[in-house]
Amino acid sequence: QVQLQESGGGSVQAGGSLRLSCTTSGFTFSRYVMGWFREVPGKPREGVAAIDEDDITSYSSSVKGRFTISQDNGKDILTLQMDSLKPEDSGMYYCAADPRQIRDYLLLTSTYAYRGQGTQVTVSS
Repeated sequence: QVQLQESGGGSVQAGGSLRLSCTTSGFTFSRYVMGWFREVPGKPREGVAAIDEDDITSYSSSVKGRFTISQDNGKDILTLQMDSLKPEDSGMYYCAADPRQIRDYLLLTSTYAYRGQGTQVTVSS
């Protein structure tokens, strides 16, 4: 049974940092494409960052240069380091996993097979 559990969300002032973690189980982590997505009420879901099984990464233009996605294949943990946070970064962040080989230009727009419950990030100005 695939399980994804996010942690690390919270409230921070603009310019601050947060580190999100996604603890996983029930699948071969190193063979899956992993991603972080953001949901804000009234707005479309946004793919924030993703990483495939070859460690190829993809970032939304809105976070590129400020966020870093990484994966620990030994511990089966996905992380998202978020620096220089802005109020527009606020939202519910969830991690997602997919067993397919997704082309890099589709990493942020594909619908992944599995997702976690999410963790809330609030950035105040």
